[in-house]
This record gives sequence, structure tokens and C-alpha cells, in this order.
Amino acid sequence: MNDNSHEVSAIDRAITGRRTTRQFLSTQVPRALIEEILRVARHAPSGNNIQPWRAHVVDGKKRDELCARVCAEVDKGPEAVEREYDYYPSEFFEPYQGRRRQTGWGLYGVLGIAKGDREAMQRQHRRNFELFDAPLALVCTIDRRLAQGSWLDCGMFVQNVLLAAHARGVDSCVQTAWIDYYRVVGEVLDFAPEEKLLCVVALGFRDPEAPVNGFATERCPLDEFARFHGGNE
Repeated sequence: MNDNSHEVSAIDRAITGRRTTRQFLSTQVPRALIEEILRVARHAPSGNNIQPWRAHVVDGKKRDELCARVCAEVDKGPEAVEREYDYYPSEFFEPYQGRRRQTGWGLYGVLGIAKGDREAMQRQHRRNFELFDAPLALVCTIDRRLAQGSWLDCGMFVQNVLLAAHARGVDSCVQTAWIDYYRVVGEVLDFAPEEKLLCVVALGFRDPEAPVNGFATERCPLDEFARFHGGNE
């Protein structure tokens, strides 16, 4: 049997070492590097190999236009929200509510945002639509005529993007907040009628001096989510 411990270690480090970045440097990501990441990510599995994902790579002036247009909608307030789909339930419950609160207050604590400071929370929420200053956005879509199973396929593609990017020193932040303004995103990027916005991935290089990039979320222990059947010891 071949010793593949080095390969296992590298893969494990990529999975466990990736962190969400919420403050990027202005350093540009070379196009050749993005193309390499996408060539690797396209090897994600999909039902019948239909490969339902689509990716819009947005940088430069188009990136600035996208952020400006969506931020203008954000500034109009809740009446401008028209989301493409519901990412979260209408009402949280346990254990998800507890995990959500732990993450939210942990992040706000690092940012110095006090409980009840809604203005500061809104400012931080708006940072999503500035891509946390990332120089590049990967806007992921799916053909709206496809069924629910294809969303699983797209999720695996996005995960591949994150891991391939991390392995190459490129940091990321997956954002679904953009679905609240899917019409504007589609207008700026000239979506085909069948394209449905799934998420936006901010890509770039993390600012090592930003305290927010030191924030790390926790993962629940194995016995909270895994059940073993069959008596295998």
C-alpha cells in the first residue's frame, strides 16, 4: 500500500485551515491564478455530470460598478430588499439559534460592536456589499429550471473554489446576503433569463493587521451530528 500520508495531511490542512476573510488588501489577484482555481474547482461531482454551476468573475471597473449599484439599494433600507430565495428559515430554533448567536456576538465582539448598536451592525452588514474591500468577486449562478439536487452540486463546486484558492494563498468569503438584491446583480452582469443567483464569493488576500481576520468560528463535536449504525468499532 502506498503511503499517502503527505497528501492526506495537505488536504486536511486545506479544509481545516481555511478561514472566512472579512477584510482584504487591495492587491489584485492575477487572472491566470483565478483561471487555475476554476479549472481545479470544475472537478466537483454532479448528478449525471451535468455541471450546473456558472461563474461570473468580476473585477476592476465592473466590480466597482456592481458594489456601487448594490450599496445604493442597501442604503434605501428594507423596502429595497427582494431576495432571490430564502437562505435562512423565517424563525430560527435550537440548536441552530444558539450557534448563530454565538457566531454573531463573537464577531461583533472582535469588531467592538456592542449589543443593541443597530447602526454599527448595519454598517458592518453593508460591508458585505463592498466585498470587504476584496478586489474580485466570483458570482455563482444556477439554471433556475433545474431541481433541488443541482444545488448540492453547486455547493460542492463552491467548496472546491474555496479550497483550491486557499491552497494557492488566496483568501475568500462566501456571501449569500447578495441574494437580497439579485435583480441589480443580474442587470449589472447581464444574466441570461434562466440564471438564478446563488452566492457571491469575495476573493483576494487577507489583511493580516485587521483584528476581524483573527476571528474563528467553532465546530460542534462529532457526537452532535454523527450517528454510527451497524456496530463498527
